[in-house]
This record gives sequence, C-alpha cells and structure tokens, in this order.
Amino acid sequence: MSRVFAYCRVSSTEQTTDNQIHEIAAAGFNLSPQRIIAETVSGSVAAQEREGFGKLLNKLEAGDVLVVTKLDRLGRNAMDVRSTVEMLAGMGVKVHCLALGGVDLTSPAGKMTMAVISAVAEFERDLLIERTQAGLSRAKASGKALGRPQSLSANQVAEVKENLSRGLSVAAIARDFKTSRQTVMRIRDSAMQE
Repeated sequence: MSRVFAYCRVSSTEQTTDNQIHEIAAAGFNLSPQRIIAETVSGSVAAQEREGFGKLLNKLEAGDVLVVTKLDRLGRNAMDVRSTVEMLAGMGVKVHCLALGGVDLTSPAGKMTMAVISAVAEFERDLLIERTQAGLSRAKASGKALGRPQSLSANQVAEVKENLSRGLSVAAIARDFKTSRQTVMRIRDSAMQE
C-alpha cells in the first residue's frame, strides 16, 4: 500500500500551513502527522535547496504519493516545478496537485498539463525578454545612456592612463582617484587594446 505525504509551504512566519493540511485532508487523502512536511521558506528558493523538502526526499520511496495544494508549493517557477516533478517521477513517486483537480502530475494527463504550463511559462519569459529588448532599443534611440554611470570623467580617465604609462601601481592610482582597482584595470586593459 502506498504511503501519502503532504508538502506544505508558506513564505513568512506570519502565515501557517494549517489551511493546506486541512485542504489535503478534505480532498480525501489520509495523512499521518509524521508524513506532513511543513516549512517556512520563500518561493524564490528552488525546491531542492529547501531544508524541509530535502528531508521529504529522504523519506520518499517508490510507490509513495506526494500531495500539494498548489504547484507553486513545489517550486519557484514552471521550469523548477517541472524538474521537481520529473525527479519525483523518476523516483517512482506520484505527485498530486489539488489546484489542478487532484491530477497526478506523473500520469500521462498530468505530464500533458505540465507541458502546457511549461510552454506558457516559456512563452511569458520570451515576451518579457522581447519587451525588455524593445525598451532598451527605444531608450538607446532616444539618446539615453544605458548601464551604470561612469565612475570617472573623461579627463580623469586620461589622467589614469598617463599614471599607468608612468608606471604607477593600479592600487595607488585607485586610491588617488577614490575608485576601485577593477575600474583602473578596465582602463588599463582598454588602453592596451587601442
């Protein structure tokens, strides 16, 4: 007989996993208290990097069932969720998500659902990249300077080059101009390429 585990996660200490546990039990899953893994960790942390999820992985065996209330409990984005579900499926663990009608994400229908979710996430990511590139192009066309502002003026850069040619050390020049050694080294490297 397969064992049922619940993975419940909240992002802050002001929140509680009680509602998730109640929702899983109300869906008809028989939960033993020792098989409920609850943790407070940001959703931005990948599942495999979470302490509680790591403990869960050590308990799971082939034939077990893992239940979550929502997909975002399992990962930070669709790609992370997909890799987590694939890893669990590779272990022989079935993954049920209540928000998707309790579907087993490792079943053929569940795999199709995950593929659609992943495709939509990739599409959204591509649109974001496209919008970002368009915005940068517009800014550049309107004459806006992109990137971080220069830490040294053109005159200071010329002085740095002169000091370098006279043999002063990078550290001494950086101290004199109250800038980082990396800035002086970038100026030195660009001067060598001229």
